[in-house]
Amino acid sequence: MKMMNCLIITDIQYDFCPGGALAVAGGDQTIPIINKISSKFDKVIATQDWHPPGHMSFASNYGRHPYEVMTIVNQEQVLWPDHCVQGSPGARLHKNLNLGPVDLIIRKGNDPNIDSYSSFVENDKVTKTGLQYYLWGLGVKHIYICGLATDYCVYFSAMDAIALGFKVTVIIDACRGVDVPSGNMKKVIGEMRREHIMIETHDVILSQNLTSDRFGRGK
Repeated sequence: MKMMNCLIITDIQYDFCPGGALAVAGGDQTIPIINKISSKFDKVIATQDWHPPGHMSFASNYGRHPYEVMTIVNQEQVLWPDHCVQGSPGARLHKNLNLGPVDLIIRKGNDPNIDSYSSFVENDKVTKTGLQYYLWGLGVKHIYICGLATDYCVYFSAMDAIALGFKVTVIIDACRGVDVPSGNMKKVIGEMRREHIMIETHDVILSQNLTSDRFGRGK
């Protein structure tokens, strides 16, 4: 039987695209690439940052500037602009993202007292989203990750996935990073490679026959 796979589309939301509250340079440029590849997988998950007003990661809570780092409950925390507030226009998934192949949307970061980057576990490293059980239940073995931002939500999702025993590929040209602090992109890509996370481009993905008949995707 072919190894079952899943694509995780990470946080393609208006606040992370140009003009948004926490814009990632070129964030919207990932969308045509993601739309091109998303039907190639057995299962597709989209994630969505979904913060309550006054979330602990917002710099505005502390009278500090965005992107400063402070210690909160013995943990270093990057302070972000207010972003992806529940129900706000900025929290919506981008209208150009094709949701047709998406089987499940995971909302994360909705605890006001815990930040959340990974698709699998929040930043306290205890609170789970439940995604791992969904994937284990389906027999998924190989996870492909794309989206925003490379050096935060994509990176932490990939590292948690490999620790959970999944085979992991990051589709690097379907991602964009914030590089905060400066040099973070180079650092996290090096760390992912050391953990045997594969870094590929979407053309390599398109050249592979990924889908099986198990979930009715066809070929």
